[in-house]
Amino acid sequence: MKRTIKKVAVVGSGIMGSGIACHFANIGLEVLLLDIIPNEPNEAETKKGLTLESKAVRNRIVNEHLANALKSNPSPIYSQKFASRITTGNTTDDMAKIGNYDWVIEVVVERLDIKKLVFEQIDKFRKPGTLVTSNTSGIPIKFMSEGRSEDFQKHFCGTHFFNPARYLKLFEIIPGPQTSHEVLDFLFDYGSRYLGKTSVIAKDTPAFIGNRIGIFGIQSLFHLVKEMGLTIEEVDKLTGPVIGRPKSATFRTVDVVGLDTLVHVANGLYEGVPNDEAHDLFKLPDFINKMMENKWLGSKTGQGFYKKVDKDILSLDLDTMEYRPAKKASFATLELTKTIDKPIDRFKVLVKGKDKAGDFYRKNFSAMFAYVSNRVPEITDDFYKIDDAMKAGFGWENGPFEIWDAIGVQKGIELMEAEGLKPAAWVNEMIASGNTSFYTVKEGATYFYNIASKSQTKVPGQDSFIILNNIRESKKVWSNSGAVIHDLGDGILNLEFQSKMNTIGGDVLVGINKAIDFAEKEYNGLVIGNQGANFSVGANIGMIFMMAVEQEYDELNMAIKMFQDTMMRVRYSSIPVIVAPHGMTLGGGCEMTLHADKVVAAAESYIGLVEFGVGVIPGGGGSKEMALRASDLFRKNDVELNVLQEYFLAVAMAKVSTSAYEAFDTGVLQKGKDIVVVNKDRQIAEAKKHALLMAEAGYTQPIRRTDVKVLGKQALGMFLVGTDQMVAGKYISEHDQKIANKLAYVMAGGDLSEPTFVSEQYLLDIEREAFLSLCTERKTLERIQFMLTKGKPLRN
Repeated sequence: MKRTIKKVAVVGSGIMGSGIACHFANIGLEVLLLDIIPNEPNEAETKKGLTLESKAVRNRIVNEHLANALKSNPSPIYSQKFASRITTGNTTDDMAKIGNYDWVIEVVVERLDIKKLVFEQIDKFRKPGTLVTSNTSGIPIKFMSEGRSEDFQKHFCGTHFFNPARYLKLFEIIPGPQTSHEVLDFLFDYGSRYLGKTSVIAKDTPAFIGNRIGIFGIQSLFHLVKEMGLTIEEVDKLTGPVIGRPKSATFRTVDVVGLDTLVHVANGLYEGVPNDEAHDLFKLPDFINKMMENKWLGSKTGQGFYKKVDKDILSLDLDTMEYRPAKKASFATLELTKTIDKPIDRFKVLVKGKDKAGDFYRKNFSAMFAYVSNRVPEITDDFYKIDDAMKAGFGWENGPFEIWDAIGVQKGIELMEAEGLKPAAWVNEMIASGNTSFYTVKEGATYFYNIASKSQTKVPGQDSFIILNNIRESKKVWSNSGAVIHDLGDGILNLEFQSKMNTIGGDVLVGINKAIDFAEKEYNGLVIGNQGANFSVGANIGMIFMMAVEQEYDELNMAIKMFQDTMMRVRYSSIPVIVAPHGMTLGGGCEMTLHADKVVAAAESYIGLVEFGVGVIPGGGGSKEMALRASDLFRKNDVELNVLQEYFLAVAMAKVSTSAYEAFDTGVLQKGKDIVVVNKDRQIAEAKKHALLMAEAGYTQPIRRTDVKVLGKQALGMFLVGTDQMVAGKYISEHDQKIANKLAYVMAGGDLSEPTFVSEQYLLDIEREAFLSLCTERKTLERIQFMLTKGKPLRN
């Protein structure tokens, strides 16, 4: 039976419920969000003469929760316009409406008695075949469906989203005793294909997979910090980006999530897993109990492990339980990893460290390896699901078994033995059977050691993905230090950036030209995409800064011209070029996106022309392209200046979209041409499909444009008056005005006496001239230097 989801009802509108409702609205569904009615009108409602019978009062709780969610930052919704897809109501008046919905998700308070009452109501009103799931983070699924109808039980299971639902990719599916296989298969595929999640089917055990391992990891650190006499800054330094974890590392993350949330799950585990070999680790250390007593819960109470006082950040001394100025942490072992780009390659070095950091990693990893190996088959039969859960739910770049492989399975066992620990028996059996690693890569696919068959088995669900890590060497066509070209098969190439933060410098530009050369001669199309944290943070401003400081203006002019010419080659080649942006796609990365034949953007793409922040205008074709796009929207009898102004402001205000959908509003993406993919893992495969479609449809090289309508003095005058007023009102600095006036000159097509049709090349030439003139300005160089040293813009 084909199952289609058009309408979803979410019961419970707290932070999690509203977040889940927003994410379903993100993907285009109609959502009904319900919550309880208040006990009585509040003071403001009573003054207005409202009673408990008034709809505004009855829906107050749900409406306030949703409004708070929509105002929160980062936003749970791709575009505020999508909020209109959510209808609110209450569980007393509107529960019967769920009969028209395809999937009902329960997100009420974590109490079994309340959940069972909600399910009783849902069972009464749902139509047969409707999916019903619970977002519980720990109550056993088997207890929830007791006493419900047979059809309810068949279509019921746990679907555990991680908070925030839009951003964290883990989607745990936990079957109940009677859940049908059809429902599990459907939800697994739906989570991945539509919701953009990493779907993981977990067993119905306390805290499932992600929180069981994650809370063990945090609790293990809580005990280790005291045992080793470490400070919280030291632990955060050791457990952050250096090992591929989020910047917030351990203690900052707990502050953000809320200590009470963590304590709730840890206490649940302490009671729920009495036979766990690490049971005592789930017992809270004294300093956590003290913090709970003091209500030092983190951001929500203004202090936790860290506390902000004016502009200073204080940190908690776990011995004295008093706040003190934060201390910078440094370790010799970490210095040894500075030249190693990828976290996965650092682990071998870290566990050999001869200082406190080396001791920490040996203790921490050996405890984690022993623990995760013992959770198979208790929480899952296949260990790769543990890695998937930790990467998708906790933002780890590598899961525990991947880290163990990187260190070496045998070496990991030696580390454990040195700490008095040992792995589960199946790990020794794996080595005895001749398998020396948990994972292998064959023909571009990842295989894992299957405990039941004692052989390497292909990880399921990969066929809809292209994993660049797996084909980088075997399918390489060409490479230099900044880029790699791979053959994706079916006549399509992929160009992947390899520079730091995927900045676009000389090597990357050579790579793009080389990829187009290859594709034009022997292939059918090109995808420009990568699977780094960000698509590209823009041009290599360090190189621009050096040339400008040394006044090598001829070389700088040639470098900018090469950038412009390369972008124009992306637009004007004999093969389709698809650009696949994701994450930060700024400056030059945005300019490349603007010049694609088609953009296949990940939903989580933050795209914008941000050059104003470093004192220049977009110089790689971005200013030209925004003028061209405005020109294409000019309509007879319309006020053309208004259209141009919109595009001008998008650049002058350095607008960055908070999602790919918002990039349609800023003019960077175009409706009817560009598309959005919710699951980033599917992005390269999707981009390849579109390159093939365009090639097979008979792609013809476009002809360079000579029909761009520019408005000349008429537009330039308006922009100059506008920037004068902005300076007079002290909204912008004089240097901001200088940059804005240069942009105005380019986008108006110069000071032409009347509207004129010009070529793209004409606009590129005046764009480059304006860019170079700004590079001679001291204040621009100060901005570039500040960005390079501090990583944030300077207003001067």
